[in-house]
Amino acid sequence: MSLTVAIQMDPMEAVNIDGDSTFVLAMEAQARGYRLYHYLPRDMSMKDGRVTARAQPLQVRRERGNHHTFGAAEVIEPGRCDVVLLRQDPPFDMAYITTTHLLEKVNQTALVVNDPVSVRNAPEKLFVTHFPDLMPQTLISADPAEIRAFRAEHKDIILKPLYGNGGAGVFHVKPDDENLNSLLEMFTQLYREPIMVQRYEPKVREGDKRVILIDGVAAGAVNRVPAAGEARSNMHVGGKPVKSPMSKRDLEICERIGPELKRLGLVFVGIDVIGDYITEINVTSPTGLQEINRFDGVKLEAKIWDAIERRLGERKK
Repeated sequence: MSLTVAIQMDPMEAVNIDGDSTFVLAMEAQARGYRLYHYLPRDMSMKDGRVTARAQPLQVRRERGNHHTFGAAEVIEPGRCDVVLLRQDPPFDMAYITTTHLLEKVNQTALVVNDPVSVRNAPEKLFVTHFPDLMPQTLISADPAEIRAFRAEHKDIILKPLYGNGGAGVFHVKPDDENLNSLLEMFTQLYREPIMVQRYEPKVREGDKRVILIDGVAAGAVNRVPAAGEARSNMHVGGKPVKSPMSKRDLEICERIGPELKRLGLVFVGIDVIGDYITEINVTSPTGLQEINRFDGVKLEAKIWDAIERRLGERKK
């Protein structure tokens, strides 16, 4: 296919070419001969129901310090492109939600990946609650009494901001930790939303596995092992990627959730699995492609574009 692709993402200058999933998606698209545009969320406008973006033609290359070239900026209509990649990083705040409303209009004519309505309705830490039997024991609440009761029941707990990302603001509260009240005060001051409280899973010391699903099908995994003295395994905070085959349990989880992901137009999804439990379903801007590619000798970005091309073919029918 000869496609025009607009990529809505963060600044290209900050991209880590050895770890960024959007970068390899752009590389694969370019190798297929697609025409690429790049724009930032703030470059979008809507007037009289027509969505535009001040975008720049984009070329990418795997050269550190020289990994992209922009053409002259022009105003485009993302809806006239074939595909729009929604790849800006969280936080999943009102600015993010606003972009999904604009892209909802775009999705009537262009294929937006992932589907903006489903992204808006599936924030990572809430969407996973649709599958409660696959999760650790979880509480979502702003009520200190409920949170203290949950701790009294489970002793060892994890506190997370409901719309955070990259491990920011995640706390492991051990049974003898005296800081719970202070943490609740801090969360109340920093966030208007409830917080997520989960039973601590000791198997996190063995790693927090990122499993990639492409159009609802398990495609590969990488384990992320937390650094010594760290409860979080996110690579942003020092987690070490380790080769990891998908276990029988990983595949069971994917088979349960995969059909719903596909139905919702969530083509590229990354789930987080600790032991036997899924903790998050990442649909906004999942990562992990490059790590899995290196460990498994695969090219997952090609499979993603294959899935996108299939969806475009189905649309035309």
